[in-house]
Amino acid sequence: MSAAVETAAATTAATAASAVTGEDRSVRGGGRPLGAVRPVVTGLGVIAPSGLGVEQYWASTLRGELRVAPISRFDPARYSARLAGEVAGFEPEEHVDKRYIVQTDRWTWFGMAASRLALADAAYDPADHDPYATAVVFGSGSGGNDFGQRELQRLWTRGRTAVSVYQSIAWFYAATTGQTSIRHGLKGPSGVVVSDGAGGLDSLAQARRVIRRGTSTVLAGGAESGLTPYGLTCHLSSGRVSTAAAAADGYKPFDIRANGYLPGEGGATLVVEDPAAAAARGAPHVYGEIAGYAATHDAADHARPAPDGRWLATAMRRALADAGLAPDDVDVVFADGAGSPDLDAQEAAAIRAVFGDRAVPVTAPQGLVGRLCAGGSALSVATALLSIRDGVIPAVGNLDTPDPGYGLDLVQAPRQTPVRVALVNARGYGGFNSSLVVRAVDPA
Repeated sequence: MSAAVETAAATTAATAASAVTGEDRSVRGGGRPLGAVRPVVTGLGVIAPSGLGVEQYWASTLRGELRVAPISRFDPARYSARLAGEVAGFEPEEHVDKRYIVQTDRWTWFGMAASRLALADAAYDPADHDPYATAVVFGSGSGGNDFGQRELQRLWTRGRTAVSVYQSIAWFYAATTGQTSIRHGLKGPSGVVVSDGAGGLDSLAQARRVIRRGTSTVLAGGAESGLTPYGLTCHLSSGRVSTAAAAADGYKPFDIRANGYLPGEGGATLVVEDPAAAAARGAPHVYGEIAGYAATHDAADHARPAPDGRWLATAMRRALADAGLAPDDVDVVFADGAGSPDLDAQEAAAIRAVFGDRAVPVTAPQGLVGRLCAGGSALSVATALLSIRDGVIPAVGNLDTPDPGYGLDLVQAPRQTPVRVALVNARGYGGFNSSLVVRAVDPA
């Protein structure tokens, strides 16, 4: 078993244990129960098809700009799916030190760039802090596809001596965590979570655990870049990728014409801090707190989730219980929004099971950019925190005609309303279910 898989297995086991028990009995050195600490988010960094940086991304999202388009990074003519959400205008030299560019893959460039933006947003300079007080935990679902594609082609056409010495580290699931730690000199307890699309939420949950054990600050989230011939082939093997010819007909969560998802690239990094540490250093702003989290697993077929969504509903209920909240306290649900009729129906059933007759607003802006694997759920949390900040719920991306059978209050245009509590769902291939609650923090 590889180190990445071992780390993922250990993290998944810890996640499952906390979801089942609903508590963590460990204490800090001072004897304070871990559950007493609710970490806060003080910085956001976004690299997405809809923009580089938080404000560019957020403005595009509120305008409902569809950023899925024909794949341009290679010729997709031989493939049944030819659309994706690509990050445009990203020049690695503007965001990443040159020595890292030659050693790493595009997904790591995204993660490092998002981290730099998040640290700047939080006004947090790691050099001003004990290096052991800051950690890095990222979700990863696919590893270094660009670098791997190129080097495997070299191996096939030119032989082993043509393969880069950096291949062994550039593809690795933990590459972004490791390189970000090296770049900023961070020596706190770090790791990588591998749970496909749920990885962004699971990384934030792990960040919470790390903070509750005494580390003051964690960079958490996820970024992906799997838009290569090999990566697209892997997506297509799921049987759930839309083969629509036009972007407007592609990834359409909860739409009556939903026909599968479209892949995308990018993600988000969040600066997560112990609230006391954030206050002590005078953090310029707090977007919200990580109030609750839970994860479950369908334990069903490896390729298809449980047919009724019950385990997603369980994750939602336990996340709310972990936050000490009731369903009526939730102002908006940021749905996983898989874009396949059966998966959307399962999530809709899970939401109805938790919220009953209450028409809680439901959104899934990712229809505008594609599914970004672990980067997508991290981006959903960043989007939820921006909703809290600005009092507006973005619309479901690329939704034209909501399927009335779902029985949901699907947000079809930006909705101005106070948002204090948001529940974010994410699912991963193979049966992963995660739910995370973020909540506004009242000014001191």
